[in-house]
Amino acid sequence: MESFYFIIVLALVLLAVSDLVVGVSNDAVNFLNSAFGSKVAKKKTILTVAAVGILVGALASSGMMEIARKGIFNPAMFSFADIMTIFLAVMITDILLLDLFNTFGLPTSTTVSIMFELLGAAFIVACIKIIRTEGQFSELGDYLNGSNALIIILGIFLSVFIAFTIGFFVQFIARLLFSFNLSTSIKKVAPLFGGIAITTIFYFLVIKGMKGSALVPTEFSNSILAHTSLFLLSMGVFWIGICYGLTYFFKINVLRVVVLFGTFSLAMAFAGNDLVNFIGVPIAGLQAYTFYKGSSLSADELGMGVLGEQIQTNAWILLAAGLIMILALRFSKKAQSVTETELNLARQSDGNERFKPSGLARITVRGGIRLGRMSQRFIGDKTQVKIQEKFNLKGASPVHEEDKPSFDLVRAAVNLMVASVLIAFATSFKLPLSTTYVSFMVAMGTSLADKAWTRDSAVYRVAGVLHVISGWLVTALIAFSGAAVLALLIHFGGMVAISGLLILTVMLMVRSHLVHKKITAKYVHPVLMTKDKLAISGEEVLDEAKYRISITLFKVSCVLRDLIRGLEKEDVQIIKKAQEDIKANATEYVLLIKSFHTYLQKVNGAESEQIRFYLHALKHLEQLSVITVKSSQEILTHVQNLHQPFQKGNLNLLNDFTEKMANFLMEMSDQILTDTDVNWGELNGRIIALSRLLNQVEKIHLDQLNEDNDGAKNKMLFVALLLSYHETLFMIEKLQALLDQLNKIDSSSASLKERKAIRLD
Repeated sequence: MESFYFIIVLALVLLAVSDLVVGVSNDAVNFLNSAFGSKVAKKKTILTVAAVGILVGALASSGMMEIARKGIFNPAMFSFADIMTIFLAVMITDILLLDLFNTFGLPTSTTVSIMFELLGAAFIVACIKIIRTEGQFSELGDYLNGSNALIIILGIFLSVFIAFTIGFFVQFIARLLFSFNLSTSIKKVAPLFGGIAITTIFYFLVIKGMKGSALVPTEFSNSILAHTSLFLLSMGVFWIGICYGLTYFFKINVLRVVVLFGTFSLAMAFAGNDLVNFIGVPIAGLQAYTFYKGSSLSADELGMGVLGEQIQTNAWILLAAGLIMILALRFSKKAQSVTETELNLARQSDGNERFKPSGLARITVRGGIRLGRMSQRFIGDKTQVKIQEKFNLKGASPVHEEDKPSFDLVRAAVNLMVASVLIAFATSFKLPLSTTYVSFMVAMGTSLADKAWTRDSAVYRVAGVLHVISGWLVTALIAFSGAAVLALLIHFGGMVAISGLLILTVMLMVRSHLVHKKITAKYVHPVLMTKDKLAISGEEVLDEAKYRISITLFKVSCVLRDLIRGLEKEDVQIIKKAQEDIKANATEYVLLIKSFHTYLQKVNGAESEQIRFYLHALKHLEQLSVITVKSSQEILTHVQNLHQPFQKGNLNLLNDFTEKMANFLMEMSDQILTDTDVNWGELNGRIIALSRLLNQVEKIHLDQLNEDNDGAKNKMLFVALLLSYHETLFMIEKLQALLDQLNKIDSSSASLKERKAIRLD
């Protein structure tokens, strides 16, 4: 029996490593976004600062994993067998839950998830024990500390509102002090502001980041809490003096110091305190197993009251955990997705919006607009003018396009300062608080105050925030119910259930990795639009246009072949794969067209003709992709509904024509991509020939409509495909004409006036 529990402990250790990876992917948003969003330093520098903070935080961790051992349930009421069931169910649920949120780039609270998983698993095991001993369910209070969970839920709602509100007001005041033109205000305001910000962050570091660690004696922490005002005053004077010295003697922008110091502080606090969320349960399981090995009692008889005692965690385990978190921070793609979610919602500039607007988002924005108009009545006209001057983006300090941040250093500093203050305040009063919730909502409040949510973007940004918050609200429910179900399976299923659950966990994580790749592929970053240069030449525009036309013709050619092959074999998977490929293409062109204004700003005005051709090319390619998507859906519906397959004669007609058109598209693509001299007259002749051939196929099919050897659904699909082929050839003809004109501009040495005389088809 001991070997059985050894396997469980080994599984807990492996799950702890996985949980560290997914946990960092989720919580990296808390301490990286302000630095990444403001581009305070190079990415490697930011990650190095965060890595040092994580390592110091892990080593400074007290290792007191009370939340896993006795924070949610009374371990003395459970046997060793019960405890291992609870812990294994919790770890599997935690990994799957956090990985699910990370896959979709949504930050959630690791504290809330681990606590409700412990509550759910302990609840179901307690119910089993009560039923077996014929006890009363009123005894659940002896097993569980359910009041903690209720306090956390109330704390969530309260912290979300407070963090957003305070973030808004502090950022509004900070922007009034600095304005967007930092070149004129940085020396006047930054030293005082920076000193106050560093003082608050330092207070947070001592109270929250190093609370309970061996590096800060308990007496010292208690002394600070008892004399908070004196501590803050003395530290404030000290840091303000340092900031003035850095500004006037060393010409250093202290806002950069604030952001980097805040990043270090939050990373350290994350590793020092949130480490329990990832390794607390496995360590408690290891400690329970050690106690079990030294006991002569069976697993069902051995009580776990020992877990209620204070046990120091091995420093090497903490060091290893810190190193794993650092590696996850550096290499996790999902961590980047989670950080991108907040940066996308908080960025100052316009662009593609990730979230779709909802009815609630529209109502919220409409109410906000009305509230803003009402508030203007109480503010004088002169005051409004002065406020507008401070919030005028045209006065912002110039930044090169390649260095353009999502927001400036002022907002980054406010994000870190306000989050630190709120977390430190709650910690000093022993109030439950989610670092993720506070950090995210502060960032949203500061972005609203900075007028990053304009009339053009507000409804999308609000929809995104509501989407994230709704995920938070279901975290506790999923964590509780998921852990309860798994604990039930493990309790009654034993090793068979454990093996199955571990295999399922691996399979689901692999699948989530593939899903994440598909999701990230949807957010297209056009080649030239993100190119690190301020201007794009006309030659580059033409090269980009030709490349996109060539690659789309190639893709359509492959998709058409696959669709007919899938129809012939009645293979849904082949059809779906082809449909996904062409849908991604259509989505890409929709995004390119929507964000074309940002591209246009980079192009020299003298190259307007190339831009016009490129824009029309994008529209034609989008329409061509949409036509092919429609064909794929017609074929997919036909095969999924198990309709009658095509007769051999009709299938051969369709197959032959599709192959001829696909070959033509492939040749056309190759010629454009390799810059081969193209005879545009011959190309147009081949398009006309294909159109005539299609008319012949159409006539043959229509002549056979009255025959009874084919089903009605079959005939309808054949006609639908013929019509889509007509539309495809029409779009190819328009692209060919466009390419002909585009090639003339590319090779012509005509004057600008002559270029502008060329008209689009």
